[in-house]
Amino acid sequence: MHIDLFLTCVNDALFPATGQATVRLLERLGHTVGFNPAQTCCGQMHLNTGYRDDALDLVRKFVRDFKDSEVVVMPSGSCAAMVRELYAEAACWAGDDELLKDVEDLAPRVFELSEFLVNKLGVTDVGAYYPHRVTYHPTCHAMRALRVGDAPLQLLRNVRGMTLVELAGANECCGFGGTFAVKNPDVSAAMLTDKARHIIDTGAEACTAGDNSCLLHIGGGLHRLRSGARTVHLAEILASTEQEVFI
Repeated sequence: MHIDLFLTCVNDALFPATGQATVRLLERLGHTVGFNPAQTCCGQMHLNTGYRDDALDLVRKFVRDFKDSEVVVMPSGSCAAMVRELYAEAACWAGDDELLKDVEDLAPRVFELSEFLVNKLGVTDVGAYYPHRVTYHPTCHAMRALRVGDAPLQLLRNVRGMTLVELAGANECCGFGGTFAVKNPDVSAAMLTDKARHIIDTGAEACTAGDNSCLLHIGGGLHRLRSGARTVHLAEILASTEQEVFI
C-alpha cells in the first residue's frame, strides 16, 4: 500500500535517523512511502499546555495535509494518540461539525508504527538483525491510549541476534510527560531515577521504546548516571539488518 509518513516535530528536529529507519523498514516490506513536506506539529504540546486555539490550527492543518491519505504511519505513540483520541474533542470544543466529520474519517487511518505492522499488516517478523542485549520500555500513550499491547514485543522477539530482557516496573511512566517534566521537576526526576535503575539492573546495552520523547528523557538519566547503556528507537532496531545495523 501507499503509506504517508508523519515524522513528528521531535524526530524532525532531533532524531532524523528514526524517520529514515521507518522509511527503510516499510519499503523493505514492499510498501511505498510518501512524505508531505508541508507537515508540522500535531499540536499535542499546545493542547497539553492550554493553548487550545493554537492547537486547533494544527489540528486543521494535519487534517488538510493527510485527509486523502490511504494510511498515515508515525513512529510515535504520543502523536498517534493525539490524533486518534483528542482531535475529535478539539473539533467539539470548536463547535466545528465539518472538522469533526473529517477527523472521524481520518483517525481510523492513523497508526503508530508497531500497531500498524502487527495489527494492520499482520507482520511480526520484519527480518531485522540487531546483535545487542536490549530491554523495552512501553510508553504511556502507546500503552494506555492506543492500547498497542504487546505488538512491540512481538516484533522485538523476532529480531535475530538480539537478547531481549524483561524490564522490571516496565508499565511505570518514565516521568517525562512533555511539560510535566518542566512543571514538576522533582517528581519527574524521582520517576526517572526509578526507571533508569531498573534499566541498569537488566544489564542491557540499550533501552528501546516507540517514542523518542521518552527516550530523550531516559537517555539523559542513563548518561548522567554513566551507566554505559544507550537508548534506541524501535524503528531503528527493526530497520537493522545483517548488512546495516543502526547503532
